[in-house]
Amino acid sequence: MKINDKAITAEQQKHAERYDKMSYSRCGKSGVLLPQISLGLWHNFGGNDDLKKSEDILKTAFDNGIVHFDLANNYGPPYGSAERNFGEIFKKQFVKHRDELFIASKAGYDMWPGPYGNWGSRKYLISSLDQSLERMGLDYVDLFYHHRPDPNTPLEETMMALSHIVNQGKALYVGISNYDAETTAQASQILRELKVPFIIHQARYSIFDRWVENGLTDVLTKENKGLIAFSPLAQGMLTDKYLKGIPTDSRAARDLTYLQKETVLKAQQRIVRLADLSKARGQSLAQMAISWLLAKEVVTSVLVGASSSEQLLDSVQAIHNCDFTAEELDIIKNI
Repeated sequence: MKINDKAITAEQQKHAERYDKMSYSRCGKSGVLLPQISLGLWHNFGGNDDLKKSEDILKTAFDNGIVHFDLANNYGPPYGSAERNFGEIFKKQFVKHRDELFIASKAGYDMWPGPYGNWGSRKYLISSLDQSLERMGLDYVDLFYHHRPDPNTPLEETMMALSHIVNQGKALYVGISNYDAETTAQASQILRELKVPFIIHQARYSIFDRWVENGLTDVLTKENKGLIAFSPLAQGMLTDKYLKGIPTDSRAARDLTYLQKETVLKAQQRIVRLADLSKARGQSLAQMAISWLLAKEVVTSVLVGASSSEQLLDSVQAIHNCDFTAEELDIIKNI
């Protein structure tokens, strides 16, 4: 990446070169370019985690052109701690780079007690973002999501709250997450009429979880919206971790609600077959799972988590091998 014709320092050149390490994709029909790999702070950035390790992961991400950091009000544990820790690291490492970063937060799940600390009311969304900004030490976020649809609050109220947030200058763009195809189309229509820059949908999507292909991807394509995929590794199943059973230190061994032993055991033969295919492609299983998503035109970015800088760098390698043969795609489709 060249910087003018002026003489530049070695530090400036190194800073510029970070963008040569990453590829960027346009987010729907907008002016936003997102890195193909984005960093999610759902795990490993909470109050019980090592702040120094969290800082190292964020620095590694930025040094490799990952400029999109994804948070939510209730990431932790405890709730709010991921945003608070991010705020500390931001103040120390990233203040001078604020205009290079694309920071997102969300609200929609349980956050505080009482009737106004959950779901999708105007009161909850606006109050929650105010709290998030305070925790992170920011004047605004680049992107604010409604985290899940609310079956009891009128969709118009939720979308008007997003409009109000943009008009206040507290978010530059808005998105939605976990919405089905029909509700996404309705939300898009409302936000279009309100002239709100709705640019992206965040959805769970992986080789093992393709629910978005039952209508949602068609809606996003028609509406010119981006798609950022979370849980691309199916909570770790699409890695080499479970090829020979369930390690005692794994998520499945702890039988957490989002990954249970029974789920892994049922999928184990499929995991082994996919690992064989990834090996033939010269990739780890995790890399192939990410590449498979990036090969899809509707996918703008893949949201990865990382417990170490090394794991993050391994994920970044996926951007260099996103070409699949028809035979490979057929194998994956039918596994």
